[in-house]
Amino acid sequence: MTNQELKTKIKTEEYFVNMGPQHPAAHGVLRLILTIDGEIIKNVEPDLGYIHRSIEKMCERDSYQQIVHLTDRMDYLSSHINNEAVCLAVEKGLEIEVPDRVKVIRTIIGELTRIASHCLWWGVMGMDLGALTTYFYAFRDRELINDIFEETCGARLTMNYNIPGGLMFDIHPNFINRTKEFIKHFKTKIPEYDRLLTGNVIFEKRTKGVGILTKEDAISFGVSGPVARGSGYSNDVRIHHPYSAYDRVEFKEALLTSGDTYARYQVRIMEMWESMSIIEQLIDNIPEGETKVTTKAVIKLPKGEFYQRVETARGELGVYINSTGTKNPYRLKFRSPGFSNLSVLNHISKGGKIADLVATMASFDFVIPDIDR
Repeated sequence: MTNQELKTKIKTEEYFVNMGPQHPAAHGVLRLILTIDGEIIKNVEPDLGYIHRSIEKMCERDSYQQIVHLTDRMDYLSSHINNEAVCLAVEKGLEIEVPDRVKVIRTIIGELTRIASHCLWWGVMGMDLGALTTYFYAFRDRELINDIFEETCGARLTMNYNIPGGLMFDIHPNFINRTKEFIKHFKTKIPEYDRLLTGNVIFEKRTKGVGILTKEDAISFGVSGPVARGSGYSNDVRIHHPYSAYDRVEFKEALLTSGDTYARYQVRIMEMWESMSIIEQLIDNIPEGETKVTTKAVIKLPKGEFYQRVETARGELGVYINSTGTKNPYRLKFRSPGFSNLSVLNHISKGGKIADLVATMASFDFVIPDIDR
């Protein structure tokens, strides 16, 4: 009996499998309802809401200063950048210009945040595919950034260092030296990452040609960040809509065209190099001056609609504020990168295997509270 005759004779049946909500490869409490035939995926249906806390609704009752503290509970690996997004939106509504010192410090800390986030992603992606060693290497380097953050603002994860009108207080006297020391150290570690994982033949087999997302589909689904740039879609907010001090630095947008899991991996590796370049251009040129614009104890935005976008470690975060002139927004909406990126998962996973889905999800770098906001 030939293989084709055998396949025709054997009857198969589709069935459903729950992946999560408590699953190590889901990167949080995300439930995926998989329709599979053997190991072949026929459909992926995300079931959200397991960590939903009504953050957008809470923003309607809080003041603009208090809202900042909620944003780092969404994408907790991009805390500084999330905080900055709300501050920029409020500052746009108030029509105030923060000091140059604030702009540069925000940018440096934002790029340190991006490196720290990508470090964790790299370690976890390797672990998702069976390389446990990567986790320890990545956390070794991420700790150095967390130490800088802790010394600067007293926190290691949920920061609250940015406030509307500037910074809560100035940088620590050790900030510049410790940041320089980290850059010197980390430049020797990314090549180590490449030797350990990037060029590993098993890792390449698990990621090349897997989870292919075309540029057209990335645009159609509203995908952003490294996921979109791995498909050749140029959408880096720092370049197309500069904010803070990004108009003062030169850096390359990490773009690849193959659109597979390996390309998304490479984009983040490239981004870590560019983040270090941005920091190096600014760290010795932090302007003197104040770290905040004096604002009233109670901030009231004028009536109107205000929107601000930033580039987090996962993609474009948009903050929409609808103000009626009171100390609370009438409506506040977050356009989170994780939610939009998740929408394409089913489209690119059909026809693949469950093991391929794990690799693809790892390359998306989901932080589930960013989705369940």
